[in-house]
Order: sequence, then C-alpha cells, then structure tokens
Amino acid sequence: MIIIHHLNSSRSHRIVWLMEELGLPYELVKYQRDPQTRLAPPELRQIHPMGKSPAIVDNGRIVIESAAIIDYILRHYGKGRLQPPVTTPAYDDYVQWLHFAEGSAMLPLLLKLYTTRLGEAVAPLTPRIDSEIANHLGYVDRHLAGKQYLLGDLFSGADIMLFDATALARRYERLAAHPNLSAWHDRVQQRPAFARAVERGGTR
Repeated sequence: MIIIHHLNSSRSHRIVWLMEELGLPYELVKYQRDPQTRLAPPELRQIHPMGKSPAIVDNGRIVIESAAIIDYILRHYGKGRLQPPVTTPAYDDYVQWLHFAEGSAMLPLLLKLYTTRLGEAVAPLTPRIDSEIANHLGYVDRHLAGKQYLLGDLFSGADIMLFDATALARRYERLAAHPNLSAWHDRVQQRPAFARAVERGGTR
C-alpha cells in the first residue's frame, strides 16, 4: 500500500486527491507546519533528506515531487486512467501541462506569496511579478475556452497539478479576470474525489 507523507497546507493534497480519483487504498501520515515559521517539521527529514512534502513510500521506494509522484502512481497503478494513451499526441500535451503547472504557472505566484512579506521593499518587483502572473493565467484561460479540462473532456493528472496555482491566484484576486480558468477552478472542486480528499487530508 502506498504511504503518503502529508503536510497540512501543502502540495501533498494533490496526491491525496489523485488516490481518491483512482479509488486506490493508501495510508496517510500527517504532519503539521510550525504555526510561527510555517515550515515543515523536522520529522519529514527522516523520510527524505529534503524534508519536504509530498513524499510517498511504495514497497520501500521513496518518491518526491508532485509531478513525479503523479507520473509514478499513474504508470504503476492507473491502468490507463487520468492520462491519455502514451502513443497519442494528446499524451505529449498532457506531459506539457503536467510540468507547466509547477514549472511555469506556480513560480510568479510563489514570488507574490513570499515578496508580499517585504512590504514597500518589494515595490520595484511588483509590476514584473504581476505581469508574469497575468501572462501565465491568460495563457491557460485562452486554452480552456470551450473545454471542460486541460485535455478537453478528459480530466487528468495535469488538472490535479494545476489546481494549486489557481488556488493561489484566487487568494490574490487574480482569477476573476480569467473566466474560463475561474470556471475550471470551480468545476474541478465539484468532483466527488476532491471532496473526499479534503475530508481526509484537509484543504490546500
């Protein structure tokens, strides 16, 4: 059985959601952030030297990084679900979106998250950060025109990966300007597996 080392308010909720979508059994080991520093507890370093979450353990093998974990679980246990067939062009699109979510979309939003703590000192960077947020969100918004999910009618692991970025975008009131993406964000939260993941692991 896969063990998910799950930190509150972290990307590890993606993996709980994935397992609920697949209907696979898993063990959830929960950790809490330090309420002052918001850092992960040192106990996570006993699982992996990075001390980060998500991390899974499967038959003694430790896997970190959200996209890598999603890929690992779908390859080993997905039985073709939540991704297109590997031999199709749609699979290449899927892989692109899987990595876009963290590699491109999340970066300016994380910069926004961290630099807002600097007060007026961040003013010179704010226009560039804001423009990059708008650039990335706008790109996805245009792509989603007329689509239910990133891959059209197919809900996939890439949709699970992207949710964290849109959750941060809504937190900073940047999502309303992108109606297709905003509707997508609301739509994926209506999935029963999302509700089960929140019930078991908490909110993002």
